[in-house]
Amino acid sequence: MDSRPPTSDVTRVAVAFASATLIWGSTFLVIRISNDALPPLWAATLRLALAALLLVTIATVTRQGLPTGPARRAAAAYGFFLFGLNMPLLYWGETVVPSGLAALVFATGPITNALVARAFGIERLDRPKLGAACVALAGVAVLFARELSARVTALPVAAIFLATVAAAFGTVLLKRGPRQSPIGTNAIATMVGAPVCLALSFLAHEAHPLPRHAAQIVPLVYLTIAGSVGAFVIVSWLVHRVDVITVGFIGVVVPVIAIVLGVVIRHEPFAREQLLGSLLVLAGVVLALASDRRRAARARSAAGSEDS
Repeated sequence: MDSRPPTSDVTRVAVAFASATLIWGSTFLVIRISNDALPPLWAATLRLALAALLLVTIATVTRQGLPTGPARRAAAAYGFFLFGLNMPLLYWGETVVPSGLAALVFATGPITNALVARAFGIERLDRPKLGAACVALAGVAVLFARELSARVTALPVAAIFLATVAAAFGTVLLKRGPRQSPIGTNAIATMVGAPVCLALSFLAHEAHPLPRHAAQIVPLVYLTIAGSVGAFVIVSWLVHRVDVITVGFIGVVVPVIAIVLGVVIRHEPFAREQLLGSLLVLAGVVLALASDRRRAARARSAAGSEDS
């Protein structure tokens, strides 16, 4: 399956990638604030339930409708793995694992995506892009070098790694299905993910308070609108237009955005290794984009030879 975007889509793909990265970079900070006000799995449940309501309303008002048949099954699988499994595992793991180690584990996303896509037979392994992913992963390791010495038990780290695997399965299963409206896709996905998060919240014996004050309401509203309705809709649009390994690079760039926002908003110090790590991450992204450009040029050249 060839997932290279046509020339007319290149700009839109770049804007979508940048938008999702910026949004998720900000949600890292907001999730940390939210976890101080609400139990994490309960907060994820509320976020998904509100997002489902908003997305169904948007789909109804714009007359897009909800997916049916194979499209609905693909959206439901996407929701189960990405929202029902990935989100709770990540939220729970980050209550114990330092943010730096969590970011490093989650930055394996491009590699995990590529391996899962290859296992399902929908994409070939792109060695130059895998090399770029390793460069970016090294950059994330440098970014959080000081935090990586912290001692944590294996189970929470394993939970975050399993979150990356669940996200990869969700992304690949959505890509295997027919192309569909990203609004409808995420309406179904959030409706599937919310009850799974709720069940896990009860299994974790969390409290279930209703948000009543600004410290609870503001992060919840932001994460719902910007994260679940904004970024995830953008990502599901991207899935059918680029390789899944490229989608995974969003998770590599997000820590850089989060660090920059921490410096600007919270006046956190910016160390020398953070500059080096950021440059390595960006180098990995540039190498991945260069690989795409070379492959697109070869495809155009081959098409031109066939036409002649």
